[in-house]
Amino acid sequence: MHNKMTFNSKYFLISIILFLSEIFIAKYTTGFIRHTFGDYLCVILIYAFIKSFVKISNLKTASIVLLIAYTVEFLQLTNLQNFYPEEHVKTLKLILGTSFSIGDLVAYTLGIITTLIIEHTLEKHYAKTI
Repeated sequence: MHNKMTFNSKYFLISIILFLSEIFIAKYTTGFIRHTFGDYLCVILIYAFIKSFVKISNLKTASIVLLIAYTVEFLQLTNLQNFYPEEHVKTLKLILGTSFSIGDLVAYTLGIITTLIIEHTLEKHYAKTI
């Protein structure tokens, strides 16, 4: 099956809502909500954003998102953050993080599992209504 560029307004709306939620979490929360729940939602946001523009399988999208999240997390084991352009340090540290955490990997994984369960449940529901 070929990937197809297409706009999906439902996924786009979900990604906007999640993006606004992430901004709120980053600005106004701390602890578990910011550091774990924010990471959990982040992968769902990226998943919805990709699905907004590209028609590919749920599993392929989930795999891509998890690969991106894991890559960013493992890059935190390097000193890459020391090379961020001075004018963007604060923003890049907020988006990309500053320290590696196994907990973040768990949050990403649980976010993707949740997404796949929701997608599967919705597909089954819609298949019954057709």
